[in-house]
Amino acid sequence: MAWFRKKEQAQEPGTDKRVKIPEGLWVKCNHCREIIYKKELERNGKVCPKCDYHFPIESAERIALLVDEGSFAERDRELAPLDPLAFRDTKKYQDRLKETQERTGQRDAMVIGDARVDNMPVVLALLHFGFMGGSMGSVVGEKLLRAVERALDVRAPVIVVTSSGGARMQEGILSLMQMAKTAAAIGRLQASGLAYVSLLTDPTYGGVTASFAMLGDLILAEPKALIGFAGPRVIEQTIKQKLPEGFQRAEFLLRHGMVDQIVERKRQREVIRRFLAWSACGAAAEPAVAGRDSDRS
Repeated sequence: MAWFRKKEQAQEPGTDKRVKIPEGLWVKCNHCREIIYKKELERNGKVCPKCDYHFPIESAERIALLVDEGSFAERDRELAPLDPLAFRDTKKYQDRLKETQERTGQRDAMVIGDARVDNMPVVLALLHFGFMGGSMGSVVGEKLLRAVERALDVRAPVIVVTSSGGARMQEGILSLMQMAKTAAAIGRLQASGLAYVSLLTDPTYGGVTASFAMLGDLILAEPKALIGFAGPRVIEQTIKQKLPEGFQRAEFLLRHGMVDQIVERKRQREVIRRFLAWSACGAAAEPAVAGRDSDRS
């Protein structure tokens, strides 16, 4: 029987021949669950090369993709959330805010500012999911309002990029009030005749979806982005029915008329540029951009 036994030999220090793979070299896709080499993912604009799922990206990366180089000028950076309810769950809301601000370098979840797209002035607002899930509290609502007021002052269209889990529970009813506040602001913008472009990224949920995210003159979505109000599991438990395949994915929403186009990341700037040119010059300038045609996405 000794023939079938592997003889154990003492190994000298430093002679371990097993291959050691450094951490952080591989990433699992949130959609197809395939393992991707991180550098390959970055070379592909943080888009999965196997299923075309668009990974979340930082605000600075998004700005670089959408607007003219060096044109973005941030506004109202100093706005920071308070803790009017003295909220505490497993830790104090103030402590959560401080930790997140130190980690992200942002005061809150939204960044706003002036920019240009093909030399056309725009006001840009972006939600950063890395800041408490891109949740909408009082500061997010106030910043979006100020972005709209700035657009009205300078007569420029507004572009909003959403990535959010919804309202911020730590601010309670004050957070929910931002839904009405932001919707009213967008209403003023549209009544003035200025264009509003909403770009939905993965994920866009809750009070953000139920307010300003779905009010765009042009509503774009990234491929396979999850977009909805309540999560699928909550809906299934409520209605006691099995949901359709792909429910709440961008492709499902496109088929049911909830979004105008699904646009991959590398084409978003061009699609937005064409829409802004059309909205500024009238129907004679490339009217097909705003059409609901998935083949052009």
